[in-house]
Amino acid sequence: MSIWKKINEYIKDVITELKKVSWVKPKELWTTTLVVIAFSAVLAAFIGLCDFVFSRLLALILR
Repeated sequence: MSIWKKINEYIKDVITELKKVSWVKPKELWTTTLVVIAFSAVLAAFIGLCDFVFSRLLALILR
C-alpha cells in the first residue's frame, strides 16, 4: 500500500471517528467555562489571603 493511500485511509478514519463525537452544546460550554473561571478566582483569592496571613505571622515571629 502506498503512503498516499495510507494517508487517505487515515484521514477517512479520523473523519469517521469525529462524526461519532458527542459535542458539547454552546450553552453548556459557557456554563462550565464560567464555573471554572469563578472557581479559579475564588481559589486565587483564598491562596492570596493565606499568603498574606502567613507572611504577617512570619513577620511577627521573626521580629
